[in-house]
Amino acid sequence: MTIKFGTDGWRAVISETFTFANLRLVAQAIADHILEVSDADPSVVIGFDTRFLSDRYAAEVARVMAANGVQTWLARADTPTPAVSYTVVNKKTTAGVMITASHNAPRYNGVKLKASYGGSANANQNRRVEYHLEKNLASARGPNLMSFKDAVKMELICIFDPSWAYYEHLSTLVDLDIISSAELRVVADGMYGAGRGVIGEVLARGRTKIHNIRHEMNPGFGGIHPEPIAKHLGLLMSTIQAGHWGVGLATDGDADRIGAVDDRGDFVDPHRIFAAVLRYLLEKRNWRGRIVRTVSTTRMIDRLAERFDLPLVETPVGFSHIADEMLNNNVVMGGEESGGMSIKGHIPEGDGILMSLLLLEVMADASVPLHELIADLLEDVGPAQYARTDLKLIHPIAKKDMVKLLVSLAPERISGVDVDDVQTTDGVKYYLGDGSWLLIRPSGTEPVLRVYAEAPNNERVKALLSFGEEMATKA
Repeated sequence: MTIKFGTDGWRAVISETFTFANLRLVAQAIADHILEVSDADPSVVIGFDTRFLSDRYAAEVARVMAANGVQTWLARADTPTPAVSYTVVNKKTTAGVMITASHNAPRYNGVKLKASYGGSANANQNRRVEYHLEKNLASARGPNLMSFKDAVKMELICIFDPSWAYYEHLSTLVDLDIISSAELRVVADGMYGAGRGVIGEVLARGRTKIHNIRHEMNPGFGGIHPEPIAKHLGLLMSTIQAGHWGVGLATDGDADRIGAVDDRGDFVDPHRIFAAVLRYLLEKRNWRGRIVRTVSTTRMIDRLAERFDLPLVETPVGFSHIADEMLNNNVVMGGEESGGMSIKGHIPEGDGILMSLLLLEVMADASVPLHELIADLLEDVGPAQYARTDLKLIHPIAKKDMVKLLVSLAPERISGVDVDDVQTTDGVKYYLGDGSWLLIRPSGTEPVLRVYAEAPNNERVKALLSFGEEMATKA
């Protein structure tokens, strides 16, 4: 059996590899790691999303933890990943475990491991868990287990609600009074995930009108991936258009990502949300420090950094790289193309709930509809249109071989525009003279080659993507 922890834990298909037996083995390896790094009083927070059997899986992990003498805080109900991560910091526990497969298809479930700082476990920590797992398998050592009821009675497992401490923390990062005074009309799309109803709960005491959709328990997610991208947000778009709502906010399966829809029913991608919130933090709050974005994220961020003479850090894809910067440097804001973002003063973790609230604060302060706010943003630090295509591969490609080949094939011009620079932070990225860029990178989790492009208009984006696909085919 091969169980590998990627950049954000372990994911597998339910009943194939993701079984109770395998989960217990993983839980034991995590418990071994917790005992290894804890000086005294080892402890863990365990949360879960709305997927099939997630609550049962979480309880099973708790049984293993308790049997190993690890003080366990188990969430009472499905909970956003950032709430679990914040609780790790708030309760000063050794680690956190979140049962979720995030935005993946309903047939998947998974385990996210959180470190004591409230962000995803780093590569070394994940390797230690894998080491313990392989060692236990080699020695035929099974997991320690105890009765759930006995563990609760002995207070080795404490069932609790992590929500309110998390909500209280969010209120220190967001001006809820400004949001309330604007009396915004908001549709909150939980996508049947762990963020369902949360935005409304945070804003319950104000004058914001919240209409929840897809907030019922539905482990099948209505037959879609719980990922807040345009093709999965048709219901949110039509709800906005039919009810004359001001904004739609969508969170993914475990609520660490955001997507939005404006008052006209048009999708607002994470690039624009990132740029809008960052501009607000720099102009209105006068925050200063580093700005961090992944290699596949809009250059509107670069233009804002340049305007305010702030250092910009480009990282490989994956929020764990942003988290490293947030832990070690004064970072105003960090974000990625997929919708994971965080700000100074928060945990080093993508947070779709926080970003939803911050977007509402930006709208409330501007006192204009979201489509006008975005139009002003594009006029200010744009223009910027973006698209991505995924090319399925028959065989996986070694990233270093692909990068070497694509660098050697780098042209002097693409679609009539000079190539100013070629970077290999993650894949190969071509920077062009008109401010546009093309990125080609193999996925780190599946046999897919991703081609990304940003340019001043959609025609240029299509031309860049077409060129990128041709380059990928040659390679």
